[in-house]
Amino acid sequence: MAEAEAAQLKEEGNRHFQRQDYKAATKSYSQALKLTKDKALLATLYRNRAACGLKMESYVQAASDASRAIDINSSDIKALYRRCQALEHLEKLDQAFKDVQRCATLEPQNQNFQDTLRRLNTSIQEKLRVQFSTDSRVQKMFEILLDENSEADKLEKAANNLIVLGREEAGAERIFQNNGVALLLQLMDTKRPELVLAAVRTLSGMCSGHRARATAILHVVRIDRICSLMAVENEEMSLAVCNLLQAIIDSLSGEDKREHRGKEEALVLDTKKDLKQITSHLLDMLVSKKVSGQGRDQALNLLNKNVPRKDLSIHDNSRTIYVVDNGLRKILKVVGQVPDLPSCLPLTDNTRMLASILINKLYDDLRCDPERDHFRKICEEYITGTFDPQDMDKNVIAIQIVSGILQGPFDLGNQLLGLKGVMEMMVALCGSEREADQLVAVEALIHASTKLSRATFIITNGVSLLKEIYKTTKNEKIKIRTLVTSDKTILYSVATALVNCTNSYDVKEVIPELVQLAKFSKQHVPEEHPKDKKDFIDMRVKRLLKAGIISALVCMVKADSAILTDQTKELLARVFLALCDNPKDRGTIVAQGGGKALIPLALEGTDVGKVKAAHALAKIAAVSNPDIAFPGERVYEVVRPLVKLLDTQRDGLQNYEALLGLTNLSGRSDKLRQKIFKERALPDIENYMFENHDQLRQAATECMCNMVLNKEVQERFLADGNDRLKLVVLLCGEDDDKVQNAAAGALAMLTAAHKKLCLKMTQVTTQWLEILQRLCLHDQLSVQHRGLVIAYNLLAADAELAKKLVESELLEILTVVGKQEPDEKKAAVIQTARECLIKCMDYGFIKPVS
Repeated sequence: MAEAEAAQLKEEGNRHFQRQDYKAATKSYSQALKLTKDKALLATLYRNRAACGLKMESYVQAASDASRAIDINSSDIKALYRRCQALEHLEKLDQAFKDVQRCATLEPQNQNFQDTLRRLNTSIQEKLRVQFSTDSRVQKMFEILLDENSEADKLEKAANNLIVLGREEAGAERIFQNNGVALLLQLMDTKRPELVLAAVRTLSGMCSGHRARATAILHVVRIDRICSLMAVENEEMSLAVCNLLQAIIDSLSGEDKREHRGKEEALVLDTKKDLKQITSHLLDMLVSKKVSGQGRDQALNLLNKNVPRKDLSIHDNSRTIYVVDNGLRKILKVVGQVPDLPSCLPLTDNTRMLASILINKLYDDLRCDPERDHFRKICEEYITGTFDPQDMDKNVIAIQIVSGILQGPFDLGNQLLGLKGVMEMMVALCGSEREADQLVAVEALIHASTKLSRATFIITNGVSLLKEIYKTTKNEKIKIRTLVTSDKTILYSVATALVNCTNSYDVKEVIPELVQLAKFSKQHVPEEHPKDKKDFIDMRVKRLLKAGIISALVCMVKADSAILTDQTKELLARVFLALCDNPKDRGTIVAQGGGKALIPLALEGTDVGKVKAAHALAKIAAVSNPDIAFPGERVYEVVRPLVKLLDTQRDGLQNYEALLGLTNLSGRSDKLRQKIFKERALPDIENYMFENHDQLRQAATECMCNMVLNKEVQERFLADGNDRLKLVVLLCGEDDDKVQNAAAGALAMLTAAHKKLCLKMTQVTTQWLEILQRLCLHDQLSVQHRGLVIAYNLLAADAELAKKLVESELLEILTVVGKQEPDEKKAAVIQTARECLIKCMDYGFIKPVS
């Protein structure tokens, strides 16, 4: 019965295969394999499943299945040829050559085998030639770089070429095999910034996507040396070293999901020890006085990105537990830094905020109450251990820590407020004569007073002190905080005053004819006050931001619902929108928690208030890193307000900035793209792609460029009876470079994802070939690169289509581009053109020349 069922499943698999449903065919063959012991049938099933693997581009699986069929029957010519095809795609050319050689021996008259034999022989010779050529190039570059007498332009060119080689698999392997890591260390020892940067960037490329090489480089260069480089004051250097460490972490943890061709790594490496060592060094950087503010920020960024789980469905949170046990006190020390104290570590404006975000992410990553209790106890012991009746500096630091935690996991911060002496110390610090103490105390009171019980304590015990500080201090940062904290019943009044300061009320358009008519009839005509002109408003906004207005607004948004009315929310939304007007100020707004505070304003309140808050959110989302502006799950709450701004009833600026914000969000993750799709934003985005307004059309096309990475969006392009693909192709032919770039990016991703779309592209408009050729000759390198990627996708999709392209002027274009001299700026363009030519050679349409 089992054998009969196996045979039946085989036939079912064959039918699925004929219908090109390769996934279903694979499933049928796999089920049949479990039911049969007949060797002949087993060989057929493995051979057939290998064919499915080839069709689905699962080349490792295809090679494995073909090998199993060959193990049963060494003369299985179909299995041999299928393994050859899989091995060729995996770039194991020598092994593929042996398989097709065996096929040609068994069937000498088979023309296909003979053609493949010749093609592989040519490819192997070319690979050897490139390999030896690369060896000499690598050697020459290092000679130039290590020669103290080399000319500046030669040095720069050699350094750039080395970086390009490091990013290519073949080049990275040759550098590695030719003692390149030791030579790169010599470059780093020169202490010349441009050479050290070149060495670091080359190492980054070599580490990307290759676990064994990344491990070896980490051990040779050493983590302490990498961290000391990241600790420097130079922002460019610090960021480059951060990227190197991220490449190493991605490779060691398997986060780099790219499919890398070439030889598979032979070693199974246990990377947990190395990852733990990296984490430990990053934690040590947080509390070292030798580390610059930039370096500390990069260490916090790496911990934020790599320690907490990205997906809470994964059970293992051991990295977070390790950091809590070994580094939470160090993170708390950073949160507790007070810039005006002599003991303060080097900081940037973002350092404490990044530390608060890390505490929040770690706390959110805990799985159970015992883990949270342990976290809380560490915080409590650290804070109470810092209190010292004889040392006011320590008390200020303790309160600063509480304030920082209140900006992270608020429920934990609220528990810490209950510690004996914390609230009393906050109020007591208000009475200090030092401005540093007052500023910390008032800031902490703002965050503490969002709970009614805490506010009552402050009103009872601290209002007189706050009023006194307000009267006596000349520090505007302290003044504005005391105003907000001292009496929560004046929220509406404060908000109204701020609306007036920022001129963020609605101004009706004045029609000149009516003004003339009013003057003629001797009616009063309101005139604009000189200090309501833009220059004065901008000056007031800058002073408010400098005084710390955002912290005050954040506190007001957190106020009890009984106090924070819908009208007050609308006023706060207006103020936020005015403050967000200048893109240069948005980083400050994010750093002080403004991004998070805007979300509730955009979701609740009056219709006008929600629109104003959504517009402010769009301005922030357009230019900020969403992970920092809206940490954790909050980022998903930003999508709906932005989508609502796409409504045609909203003005053009709101539409435009909402599209910019959605573009930034859709570039972060597929989960966000899915959220945007579920909020039904796609029809609106498509609508703006038809707009005559250049900026709206450009923003919508850029947003679509990111959205097409989503499978459900791709399905809408695959569906019959719509002009979506035609629109994208025609936009590639626009005169606007930015629209072209975005449309070409979308088309490149769509044609890479589905062969059907490659064929469909040639049918939607007769201008497709002319547009493609224009892209491939474009002056702007990013547009040209995207055009060449589209050309490669079309060539790879179908032999007949490839033949049509080869017979056109495109072949000449590819040849000219591919023959250019190596240049770091043009490396991607030249490489893609060459890959197109190689694909033409694979088909036999063109032949290589020596």
